[in-house]
Amino acid sequence: MGWPGGYCSGELAGLTVLDSAPRNDVDKQVNSVDIQEVIREQIENNPVILYMKGSPQFPQCGFSARAVEALTHVGKPFAFVNILEAPEIRSGLPVYGNWPTFPQLWVEGELIGGSDIILEMLQSGELAKLLEEAAVESAPADDSES
Repeated sequence: MGWPGGYCSGELAGLTVLDSAPRNDVDKQVNSVDIQEVIREQIENNPVILYMKGSPQFPQCGFSARAVEALTHVGKPFAFVNILEAPEIRSGLPVYGNWPTFPQLWVEGELIGGSDIILEMLQSGELAKLLEEAAVESAPADDSES
């Protein structure tokens, strides 16, 4: 079972759960090194990923809601992780990215920031450009010949 999260189109269409690591249970403890690896894999495997409280359809805080609004305004797909349902990620990500608050937007492996930065970038046009570049870089190559 993956972490609570998924992949979201710019229109908030179908979601797919991120397949990252097993959940904690009585018999299997996931240590902090494992969590750091899970986070690294999520960030490397998703060109645009938002760590947020709630889901894009049901954000659980105003900051996460504003971040989702900005991303959906741009209209490019993005992955997300609901940190309220993944306490290991919630506690490990601030260590990994050296950023204490949520939401956190990562694009092409780089921490962009939280909702204030996301909104500033949306207003300046930087967010659309950044997400467009990430979408182009992550698009599968066309191997067909004309």
